[in-house]
Parts: sequence; C-alpha cells; structure tokens
Amino acid sequence: MKKSIIVEGMSCGHCVNHVKNALEDINGVTDVNVDLNSKTAVIYASSEVKDGDIKFAIEDAGYEVVSIEEV
Repeated sequence: MKKSIIVEGMSCGHCVNHVKNALEDINGVTDVNVDLNSKTAVIYASSEVKDGDIKFAIEDAGYEVVSIEEV
C-alpha cells in the first residue's frame, strides 16, 4: 500500500528528518519519502497500517496532518 500525507508545520531539513523518523517507527512501514517543498510524505506500508497510526505518529512528533490519501 502507498499513502500520501500532507503535513503542515515543517520548515527545515530537521523537520523533514523528524517526520521521516516518526513514520519509519510505525510497525509495517517499509519506506518513507518526505518532501519539504510540497509538504508531503509518501509511505509504503503493509495494509495493517491505519490512518490513525500515521496521524498519531506525525502529531506526536509535533506536526499537523492535513490529509492522508491512498495512491
């Protein structure tokens, strides 16, 4: 499964790494790409990863989830 997440609150490379690390810590996530310019994170994960898990990880890291879409 591939999901695209729009993330608000990222302003630098440190923020990108923080979001990436938070998403990589979710059990079932196999790959993460975070782009500061488009404010998006794309994850590849098993189907067991729920949107709530993604939202919690990002918000727990201090950022806001605008949307999560399966692509």
